[in-house]
Amino acid sequence: MHLEIITPDRKVYQGEATAVRFPGTDGSFEVLNNHAPLIAALKAGDVTVTGAGGGTFHISGGIVEVLRNNVIVLAESASA
Repeated sequence: MHLEIITPDRKVYQGEATAVRFPGTDGSFEVLNNHAPLIAALKAGDVTVTGAGGGTFHISGGIVEVLRNNVIVLAESASA
């Protein structure tokens, strides 16, 4: 799946991932390939990307949209 992590200032990450773990406001959750469509609020915490070029990104909160193997994170701020 394709993942983008975006802040108001810049695009922090863009690439492919096999799994992504998020700090949801109601608890952490993971998104895999072919996940059902989803929009969720995120709290401050770590977004962990598994796959080529993966890593961990600390966000200060935001939202995530999952649709047709495209995952877009709109974060207030993020750092690697």
